[in-house]
Amino acid sequence: MGGIGPAERDDLGEAAAVFAGVRPRLFGIAYRMLGSATEAEDLVQDVWLRWQTTDRGAVAEPAAFLATATTRLAINVLRSARVRRETYVGPWLPEPVDTGADPHLGAERGEALSLAILFLLEKLPPTERAAYVLREAFDYPYPRIAEIVQVSDVAVRQLVSRARKHLRSERRAPVTGAERRRLLTAFVAAARAGDLTALETILAADVISYSDGGGAVRASRFPVEGAFRVAKYVRAFADRFWNGVDVQWSEVNGQEAALLHREGELFTVLAVDASGPRIDRVLWMMNPAKITAASAG
Repeated sequence: MGGIGPAERDDLGEAAAVFAGVRPRLFGIAYRMLGSATEAEDLVQDVWLRWQTTDRGAVAEPAAFLATATTRLAINVLRSARVRRETYVGPWLPEPVDTGADPHLGAERGEALSLAILFLLEKLPPTERAAYVLREAFDYPYPRIAEIVQVSDVAVRQLVSRARKHLRSERRAPVTGAERRRLLTAFVAAARAGDLTALETILAADVISYSDGGGAVRASRFPVEGAFRVAKYVRAFADRFWNGVDVQWSEVNGQEAALLHREGELFTVLAVDASGPRIDRVLWMMNPAKITAASAG
């Protein structure tokens, strides 16, 4: 029972160093694929365990091997996750992450990272989502993506093209970060005051408000649509919802978000998406199990 010898320790140390060097990219792929920081962390840990038992001497390109393993595992997870998310209580929104505290997540490219895009990507088939993420967020060449998702080069181009068309059909041209911040700040002020007129002024006619409580907290189980209905909905709970609330502004998924605290505890991450002078989507992330990664504190 000799245990691990010096050679094995050196080899495992080298394996750990290689893995650590590409880990931010692996997490970036997994998070964009799954829309969940918790699931992404679990998946990356699974890849690390597999890497330890792999015949690494036979791997010519470790980074490519690990990215492939991560993507294929994420596709499998997504396929099984679809069943769970169909039974999820209320709207399912992505799990927000504090990109101010984790700059690696958007270090290479910020694409496919915003909450609005992740929300739309949720509607894509897993392989199409993988092809889009690898191309748009990490600029992988089409032949390499084809190897990873195990389809032809032509098929990959079609997958990416379909994903782009889907996102364009669901989302107009986004506004600048400064304009989104202005709209979010105005929305928080109007919502806190229960100002129906101010709310209607900054909401697009076809705005949709989504609340993700996951059945764990009180939240609307159905999307609320239309400027007047959303404004009335927000005003209806203004008194009790905003009582004793402290607002902290933070970079979440590469964009400004409002972190709402009561008695020092984070209970809601609020974000908006806009394509013009008015807000198209309001995202209330309230499931306690899904908002911890949004605050470094």
